[in-house]
Amino acid sequence: MTEERLIKKYPNRRLYDTAESAYVTLEQVRQMVLDEIPFRVIDQKSRDDITRMILMQIIMEQETDGKPLFTVDMLNKFIRNYDTDTQQQFTDFIAQSMNMFATQQSIFAEQVNKTFKGTPMEAWAEFGNSQMKAWQKVQKSMFGKKRAS
Repeated sequence: MTEERLIKKYPNRRLYDTAESAYVTLEQVRQMVLDEIPFRVIDQKSRDDITRMILMQIIMEQETDGKPLFTVDMLNKFIRNYDTDTQQQFTDFIAQSMNMFATQQSIFAEQVNKTFKGTPMEAWAEFGNSQMKAWQKVQKSMFGKKRAS
């Protein structure tokens, strides 16, 4: 496993990758995420961990350029879940949904790369059934719990 890289953010808003001994852009940090290179960003002055803030900046740039991933309705729902009794449930649900999506993408890629034993329709039906079972499991784990009043 690759060792976590330390990136320092200076007051001049520049990011410095200590492993590479070079300044980096947000786009280069984004590429580190895509390449699954672990990193942590700290504020040089305060020593605070600001990794989340940098990741949010990357998301903001992605949302501004090209096709946005989040709709206005989705963003409104995110905002409404802050400071509510269900915030942790919402966070858990999003995490589980993202994990399920990644798993399903992996399964789909695996299925596409395999030679079908039966007809293509049988493979698609099996894939659809596995997705439905995974989604039902997530729904049961999230919505089957009793909510606090």
